[in-house]
Amino acid sequence: MKLEVFNIQGEKTGKSVELPDEVFGATPNEHAVWLAVKAYLANQRQGTHKSKERSEISGSTRKLHKQKGTGGSRKGDINSPLFKGGGRVFGPKPRDYSQKLNKKLKRLARLSALSSKAANGQIIVMEDFSFDAPKTKTFLGVLKALKLDAKKSLLVTGDYEKNVYLSCRNLPNAAVSRAQDLNTYEILHSNTLILSEGSIAKIVESL
Repeated sequence: MKLEVFNIQGEKTGKSVELPDEVFGATPNEHAVWLAVKAYLANQRQGTHKSKERSEISGSTRKLHKQKGTGGSRKGDINSPLFKGGGRVFGPKPRDYSQKLNKKLKRLARLSALSSKAANGQIIVMEDFSFDAPKTKTFLGVLKALKLDAKKSLLVTGDYEKNVYLSCRNLPNAAVSRAQDLNTYEILHSNTLILSEGSIAKIVESL
């Protein structure tokens, strides 16, 4: 697949790049994508939820009234789950939600996500660029030039560009990622994938 290269003014440079079919032209495997996204979201969970059970409530353990002869129901102490402020039955406890996927499956999921974006025409190639200083307005100007300011976009760079990352950080619909750190969820979460020229070789190398 051949795509034209744009500059930061949103203009065609007259250059074009070839996206390898083995990375951007594969047949998507939806099940692998589903597993990768599910694992990514599960790994974002802290798992620190906790509620107190009956034995952990700070309250008296005195029996509220005698067992028989009152005409009412039998009651234990004030910490019973039946009373307001009592313990919770089978409440959440801290746990680890993380899931592991093997390398081949993660690779297949990334290939599928990239190929799906390419097939839908949702990939733009840009010249490599950097900023002298972090400036959100400058990054937003680049997105406006590409007509992507109202859409979710992910810029993939070949190396870590600190000023570019800091310029994008406050924009809710934009994100920046290194080619080596690219994951399936990030690819699918964006409406348009913006690839810098230097990132393409590194994406192919990592896959």
